[in-house]
Amino acid sequence: MSKTLRLSLVVAATIGLTAHAANEGLPADQLPSGAAEKVVSVTRSGAPPASLTVITEAIAIRETGPKETVEHFGEIYTFSPPLFVVHRDEATRITFRNLQPDDLHDFMLVDRSRNPLMHIMLPPLRETSYTFSFHKEGLFNFYCTMHQPVMSGQILVLPPEPN
Repeated sequence: MSKTLRLSLVVAATIGLTAHAANEGLPADQLPSGAAEKVVSVTRSGAPPASLTVITEAIAIRETGPKETVEHFGEIYTFSPPLFVVHRDEATRITFRNLQPDDLHDFMLVDRSRNPLMHIMLPPLRETSYTFSFHKEGLFNFYCTMHQPVMSGQILVLPPEPN
């Protein structure tokens, strides 16, 4: 199965989950487990030495336009920053802020083979925080599955900092 097809299937499955969530409350967050925990550990607790904030931004939406852009491409959102760097085995608190009052977003982290590692919901006007510890170096992609292909980003995991 091609990587594009695999990602499309993951996105489609998640969109179905999200559509269901809109009618019956949000689904439970799906944190890494099993093999995924060998790549990244994620918890809600902890006071790590490093932290950062990722916000959702509306670039072009129906209410504020530009009208031609929204008509041509649809609503456009982004994560900011779209790329950030962490160190392997260094706990890093990532706080997600969904700044839109009426738009649900999500965050899906995938491994190098585009297999989902975790999926969390980012409710409107809410702050959601997790502590991440990556155990593998490399470039990891993340997505808002509801606002593809634009709303995506990457996490670059570098070797541990020298002492």
